[in-house]
Amino acid sequence: MQLHYPNKKSEQDIFDNIPDVELLQINDSVNPNLLIHANNLIALKQLITKHNLAGKIDLIYIDPPFATNNTFTITNGRASTISNSKNGDVAYTDTLKGFDFIEFIRERLVLLKMLLSDKGSIYLHIDYKIGHYVKVVMDEIFGIENFRNDITRVKCNPKNFARKGYGNIKDLILFYSKSGNLIWNEPKTPYTEDDKTKLFPKTDKNGRRYTTIPLHAPGETQNGKTSQAFKGILPPQGRHWRSDVSILEQWDNDGLIEWSDNGNPRKKIFFDEQEGKRMQDIWEFKDPQYPVYPTEKNPDLLDIIVKTSSNENSIVLDCFAGSGTTLKSAQTNGRQWIGIDQSDEAIKAITQKLDGVENDLFVAKSDYKLLTEEKHSTQQLVCRNGG
Repeated sequence: MQLHYPNKKSEQDIFDNIPDVELLQINDSVNPNLLIHANNLIALKQLITKHNLAGKIDLIYIDPPFATNNTFTITNGRASTISNSKNGDVAYTDTLKGFDFIEFIRERLVLLKMLLSDKGSIYLHIDYKIGHYVKVVMDEIFGIENFRNDITRVKCNPKNFARKGYGNIKDLILFYSKSGNLIWNEPKTPYTEDDKTKLFPKTDKNGRRYTTIPLHAPGETQNGKTSQAFKGILPPQGRHWRSDVSILEQWDNDGLIEWSDNGNPRKKIFFDEQEGKRMQDIWEFKDPQYPVYPTEKNPDLLDIIVKTSSNENSIVLDCFAGSGTTLKSAQTNGRQWIGIDQSDEAIKAITQKLDGVENDLFVAKSDYKLLTEEKHSTQQLVCRNGG
């Protein structure tokens, strides 16, 4: 499925039309982490052609503009409300609309796919007004078979303007992978007391709460160890035992199998042995009460994404870096990172945030290379970076 609209470029034209503007390193760090103060199309192409990073990024998180037709400002060091006035310092503008906005996003997604590793994932944060169009674009670029989730993020400050329609309390996070072999570190959330009683309704003689699950699973295994008889019982038609019969025997000896009145065996699952419950696709994290940058996100949200879809020493990329929350999360969780933003205010916010990161008792502050576009290049692109 594809969107068709005027002036839609081929992927080769997108790449070829990006000017080769030199990025200058303006500090003396040798650390592989990169903070790039530049147009993100220029920077992404440089990562491919100059830094040899095609196919090496394990995780991408981006929070681009939402086609709101507004200007976002910072006043007295704090993020201001959306404004069309001249008050405050402009953080970024979000004035592209319609197919111009769609092509703006698509151009960057084309390069991001080139950078993504075969085990990599991309999370794109967008709103309900334009998100369904962006999903079709992502289906086209990454393949609908690599669509993983449409995550609902419940907003802290829902917009309930007077209108004929229901109030809006959510944004979307579109989650895709490069392939089926993606990095996945299963995220868990703590059980509540209500979960404890509802999901683990039984109690053993020692007072331990537990539930039971079937010992068999879908799929027939011919002549295998999981298709043999256990205590004289064969698995149901079209199913097989979850484990070898020898393991089932051991579980039974250890008292970990409960037998029903009609002789059906089930495995005991104890509450006190569980790390938590599987995370679902509706997320609610409170954003910073006094954000220093418009659209600044809760660090716990980024920690979940970074821990789930990357490993230690993976490279994490955010090309709409904004306040730097993604970069800080990558830094504190032992990942290598690359952040890109063209906004002067974003770079200020990022450097301040990273200067406050301490890895351990022996490493004081975040270390990174700071790159920037040549100041007087005649080949500048119009870019509206979010955060």
